[in-house]
Amino acid sequence: MAEREASESRKQARLAIYELANMISVPMSLNAIVRLNVADAIWQSGSNTPLSASEILARILPSGGDAENLQRILRLLTTYGVFAEHITVDDGGQRKYSLTEIGKTLVTDEDGLSYAPYVLQHHQDALMRAWPLVHEAVVDSTEEPFVKANGEAAYSYYVKDPEMNELMLKAMSGVSVPFMKAVLEGYDGFEGVERLVDVGGSGGDCLRMILGKHPHVREGINFDLPEVVAKAPVIPGVTHVGGDMFKSIPQGDAIFMKWILTTWTDEECKKIMENCYKALPEGGKLIACEPVVPEESDESHRTRALLEGDIFVMTIYRAKGKHRTEDQFRRLALSAGFTRFRSFHFDYFYTLLEFHK
Repeated sequence: MAEREASESRKQARLAIYELANMISVPMSLNAIVRLNVADAIWQSGSNTPLSASEILARILPSGGDAENLQRILRLLTTYGVFAEHITVDDGGQRKYSLTEIGKTLVTDEDGLSYAPYVLQHHQDALMRAWPLVHEAVVDSTEEPFVKANGEAAYSYYVKDPEMNELMLKAMSGVSVPFMKAVLEGYDGFEGVERLVDVGGSGGDCLRMILGKHPHVREGINFDLPEVVAKAPVIPGVTHVGGDMFKSIPQGDAIFMKWILTTWTDEECKKIMENCYKALPEGGKLIACEPVVPEESDESHRTRALLEGDIFVMTIYRAKGKHRTEDQFRRLALSAGFTRFRSFHFDYFYTLLEFHK
């Protein structure tokens, strides 16, 4: 047994399980970096000058703090590519840090957006209470761990907490805008569309971007829950309509939805898609942007990110909501009446799916 435990494979296995067991250090350290606004402190309008932990601390906490503990966090996140570490011999081996491309996603842009709120949104107290109950999704899948931890569903919980709801909306905007820019740069599927319905469009940001790029879209219908569209701003060319997508969807030449289907069960997705089908003319199409998992599992960053997101959906939103494969989406579309299916990859996490009537 001693020889076996001393083998290379056993040593690697023990190392791997140590890493997995302590993995919570990574998201919590990232959360700390966002709360401390480290990315903006380093970025400084594009200079991205390598700074020591003490220099960063002077910018984020002028009244003082613990530079050594900040450096420990920076070192860990450097191993995950968030920061680049610079060790200079002239300064006695002092460590300095700049932002990598990953770190730059946390920098606030000219519109006040970044991926930082997306990080914070995932680590709020109500969500953190649900994570120790992930096993309950296996024991009883009729109720997601979030409900068991907090007594009600996530969406209704958000509505009752304005601060939490505002953070979620800001998080979604920070993720949505870069994705939509990529779609509008490479996708021609809005050509010929005059009336476009955005299902679950929230404040209408996506329609604003689409109409700005495609002025031939004469009318955009922002369709969401009545209490959501009641707070939506006035947007030229966009009509805000309140309703329930499980009952009916406004008619349009094309229907657009982003990150809607993944939080519902197969039966619920089929109902949503059937209502889309009824709202479309012959030759119309449903354009859905969703996370799409690969058929086979591997150790790539993409597969891990998608499968991690899948567990997030299972834990927080619906125990039987899920990220699906292209084939699962295709079969759902066929069952709802659609006859043709195409997919486009403008992003490594989200896939644009076309379902044709």
